[in-house]
Amino acid sequence: MADTNTKTRSDATHAAGTPSEKDFGGFSRSQVAMVMTNPNLDDNPIVYANEAFVRTTGYSHSAIVGRNCRFLQGEDTDKAAVDVLRHAIELDQNVTVDILNYKANGAPFMNRLIVSPIMDAQGRTEYFIGIQKELRNGERDPNAEKVHDHLMEVQNRVQSDLSMIITMIRNQSAATSVPDDFAALKRRVETLELLYEEMKLADQHANRDAVQMGSFVSRLASAIAHTEGRPGIRMNMQIEPLEVSIEVATRVGLVVSELLTNAFQHAFERMDTGLVEIRMSQLSAGGLRLIVSDDGIGIPRSMEWPSSATVGGRIVCGLIEGLEGTLHLGRGAAGSFVTIDVPAGASVTE
Repeated sequence: MADTNTKTRSDATHAAGTPSEKDFGGFSRSQVAMVMTNPNLDDNPIVYANEAFVRTTGYSHSAIVGRNCRFLQGEDTDKAAVDVLRHAIELDQNVTVDILNYKANGAPFMNRLIVSPIMDAQGRTEYFIGIQKELRNGERDPNAEKVHDHLMEVQNRVQSDLSMIITMIRNQSAATSVPDDFAALKRRVETLELLYEEMKLADQHANRDAVQMGSFVSRLASAIAHTEGRPGIRMNMQIEPLEVSIEVATRVGLVVSELLTNAFQHAFERMDTGLVEIRMSQLSAGGLRLIVSDDGIGIPRSMEWPSSATVGGRIVCGLIEGLEGTLHLGRGAAGSFVTIDVPAGASVTE
């Protein structure tokens, strides 16, 4: 992405109740590199880069995050291509360019780059996303157009999903803004990247309209347990294989991420052992049932949950409402359990 002047609005306020964010190792194994930048910070720096971007460029995360994307440019980078990028970013427009970039070792590579604004419900640009892939044979790559079509598909999906999440983060709380250190979005982006990997597997089987939900949820739960877990805390999974639409998979996956992360982070305070369970099954009338439970300290009866005062609470409420689903919070002799039903043929609403 190009050098661009910073915008003046600042979004530094953190949402109350946002859990600490950590990297989900192995979430970004796809070949499509992705970065996100924040134009509301000085010099529009990178705030997120996936593993594919690290592999493509050879730069470490610490050498990427916090810098403007111009560090990839070099002596033979076409100034006209840079100007096209800069102009589109200044106008908050989508843009596609082939641009010569340079890796950490100095090697040049031709980069097919698509840059798009990520906007909130009011049409304000909160982030820019850059989706890119190296053209192995430069501009003469015979697969360049196929690469472009694939990148456009990913770009459209990411742009739509992240705009949805930003809107949910801001919903019912005009005082809360998207934090410019990416804390409120980072884990959600990594959850979506894992879904995009499953979509790629579906494409290989000529099934572009459905996702293997059992595989997606199993991998997602395992990644969260690995990242958020600690000695003494166990996790059991009982997950049936079933297929759902991409839109349903997106929202259910984000719900799973919120519920499991909340359980691992808060259910076992001052406890040395504990159990988290996740179950997913198909309802007899179609649709699916998701249950996340723990045997920890439990959610206090005096606490509103999900709470519209927290980022996670707003996301869960927005996702369930969009699925036309139901959520029930139960409290057992120990711990809590959350049951979510998604009806068959759920028509996802925005």
